[in-house]
Amino acid sequence: MKIKGGRFLITGGASMIGAHITEQLLAADAREIVLLDNYSLGSPEGISDLVGNPRVKFLRGDILRVNELFDALDGVDGVFAAAGFLTLPLTQNPGLGVAVNVQGMMNVFEACRYRKVNKVVFSSSIAVYGEPSADIIEEATPWTWSKLQPGAALYAASKIMGENIAKLYHDRYGVNSISLRYSSVYGERQHLRAVNSVYIVETYDRLKSGERPIIPDDGLEVHDYIHVADVARANLMAMESEVSRESFNVATGTATTLNRLVEIVQKITGTNLEPEYKTLPGKIRSAVSTKLDFSIEKIERAIGWKPQISFEDGIRRMIKWRERERGKAA
Repeated sequence: MKIKGGRFLITGGASMIGAHITEQLLAADAREIVLLDNYSLGSPEGISDLVGNPRVKFLRGDILRVNELFDALDGVDGVFAAAGFLTLPLTQNPGLGVAVNVQGMMNVFEACRYRKVNKVVFSSSIAVYGEPSADIIEEATPWTWSKLQPGAALYAASKIMGENIAKLYHDRYGVNSISLRYSSVYGERQHLRAVNSVYIVETYDRLKSGERPIIPDDGLEVHDYIHVADVARANLMAMESEVSRESFNVATGTATTLNRLVEIVQKITGTNLEPEYKTLPGKIRSAVSTKLDFSIEKIERAIGWKPQISFEDGIRRMIKWRERERGKAA
């Protein structure tokens, strides 16, 4: 399916990922982009620069109310299903979080079946692997969940269910779809709900305030940080591809320790405050590992995607955005 001239709907359109998908759809000459969001996690301010565009239409709606999806999907070619609860808000409100991530996705696919939408790109997560023991984490690597915090396990399970709802609707009703398993997404428009990526913002804010950065444990915990612009580009390439009923890792394939992350932020901000190592009791965390190696061979082979933004360049872009936001608040 071609992006140019198409009409697309983004659930969770006010989110960081939804906003970046919108920017890239506009650049690719989409005819109209409909942003559906209930503002439970996003905000009008976060997309104020987008809704003024005549090709962008905002609808306040909820994926738990299927009738609102039916109305919003009239004449839509493709859907980017980005609405969902992350680990932190799901842990705080598990009833609503599980409902949104599971029943909400069922509603999205049912409405797409009814409206004969051509394709859905579902925002999944590398959380579907849990605490993997495999040396290289490929799409067939099984979920290992026994050591996860309960909220993290529930979040992962909800994404596994979302992916299989997608496959079921492909098999039974011919609704095309791709599930994209994001690693730790960061970048401009960064929100404060992502357990891993919010640490970048917290570190920057502490350094700018003249406070020592806090590093959990020994700082050897690693994550694969992927810039949101690369994630948005993967969404558009997945939509345009002929591939369906597949899941892909959307990651860099490079693990970065918390120690290295702090070093990069210190370098960019020109500070050298010595980190303080301590573990905050009760802090919600996702999978904690000292080794991660995500394979991105499958997505590169199938749709031609690979990341373009290095972690240091991405951090520079994120910090410039954060400085602009701090300036607005001053």
